[in-house]
Amino acid sequence: MSRERLTSRHLRLFDSQEMAVADRAAVRDGRSFGELVAAAGRAVAAAVRQHAPPMQRIAVLAGPGNNGADARVAAADLIEGGWSAEVYAVAADAAARPIAFFDPAPYDFVVDGLFGAGLSRTLDGEVADAVNRLNDSRVPVLSIDIPSGVSADSGAVLGVAVKADVCITFERRKPGHLLMPGRALCGTVHVASIGLPDAALDEAVAGRPSLFANEPPLWLSQLSRPGSSGHKFDRGHATVFSGGATQTGAARLSATAALRAGAGLVTVASPPSAVLVNAAHLTAVMLKSCGGDGEVDALLQDSRRNAFVLGPGFGIGPRACSFVSLILRAGRRLVLDADGITSFADKPNLLFELDPADGDPKLVLTPHEGEFARLFPDLATLVDLPKFERARRAAVRSGAVLVMKGADTVIASPDGRAAINAVGTPWLATAGSGDVLSGIVAAQLAQGVPAFEAACAGVWIHGRAAEYFGPGLIAEDLPGLIPRVLAELFA
Repeated sequence: MSRERLTSRHLRLFDSQEMAVADRAAVRDGRSFGELVAAAGRAVAAAVRQHAPPMQRIAVLAGPGNNGADARVAAADLIEGGWSAEVYAVAADAAARPIAFFDPAPYDFVVDGLFGAGLSRTLDGEVADAVNRLNDSRVPVLSIDIPSGVSADSGAVLGVAVKADVCITFERRKPGHLLMPGRALCGTVHVASIGLPDAALDEAVAGRPSLFANEPPLWLSQLSRPGSSGHKFDRGHATVFSGGATQTGAARLSATAALRAGAGLVTVASPPSAVLVNAAHLTAVMLKSCGGDGEVDALLQDSRRNAFVLGPGFGIGPRACSFVSLILRAGRRLVLDADGITSFADKPNLLFELDPADGDPKLVLTPHEGEFARLFPDLATLVDLPKFERARRAAVRSGAVLVMKGADTVIASPDGRAAINAVGTPWLATAGSGDVLSGIVAAQLAQGVPAFEAACAGVWIHGRAAEYFGPGLIAEDLPGLIPRVLAELFA
């Protein structure tokens, strides 16, 4: 599904239970199960025609459940159209060969219809052997719904899993399409409609916590655009705290990103020992000497300073905790990252009590997995929980919006909403990348964007900018790409 056609409704991710409820609701309201299977099978066959070499040999792997039924319909549709399609089934019959006989070598393309979103057990035996043979070959694969062996709910691999080039799923994407390691096994994901009524889909998710793919329709309406009669103070003033003289680069990366991402003014608050170092590198970003609590208090006297970043290169210790306390008790918005997070490792509840529960959170936490474990050690051990559920519980406990970074970054709000990022590139795994992200999020906070939407937008802009650059990316490249992303968003 192209970004141009996406709406916030389409961004809602459905887990396996929710999809099962939607199917049952559709059947109850007049759609037959056979109609749904036929529609799914036709959609699979159409996807094969789009992605496979014309009129070549196709192997179709069919499981014992609904996924297998879809696969068998697709095979019949292809054969009727003149394609050569042979079915290998877990439950073999006169129309299908046993899965144990499957050898990918003679085929040009394979349809994986073994197991879909409902899989809850580990693949083993003849099925696992067939999957391993398929993965060892170079034959292109289209998986129905999700690669067999991947949990649709968590992205976990259940023993062994198909590595697909293309997935075709139905009505809505599943969490496993976006969560690692499943995300890396899905290839390109296409969403096809099989005629489930909107009412059935709505019934399936009624009263359940919302989980979305993080894409622009989720938050674009909340972003700020400069008005023709506006001025820089309308777009907020972000302040980024710097580390000492040999640890200034991270703060400057964050500050530059905040300015590029739309903050009207940005200041680096530097310890006296680092003022000259920072001054040698800053132009449009302003500079202020700030060595202790008194200077932070002075900054907070200016109500126009409405968003802060603390953590990148700052240093770990009580000074960080004190600054954070002053900022949050003053009711200002704060992105806390890196050293700022680690400074609260032995007293996380002190941090969580600083953000008043008055609606929109003031605090955005941006931990990677290691930093997450320092603040939420018990949640970090719950590895069987999907990443979004661990992040959601952490957001509820802390009262903060949580950005749990990684190849499958998750953003979670204390109100239960969560989103899994849908863009990015492995080249983002580079020093300083997280500092840039903090600045982009702070820019949205400075402009008055609600915290959850500010975090979602920041994560997406960050990932999209990296996509524009590609291989060889370093953190310094990212701020200069932000205007291109904003132009795309506001076009």
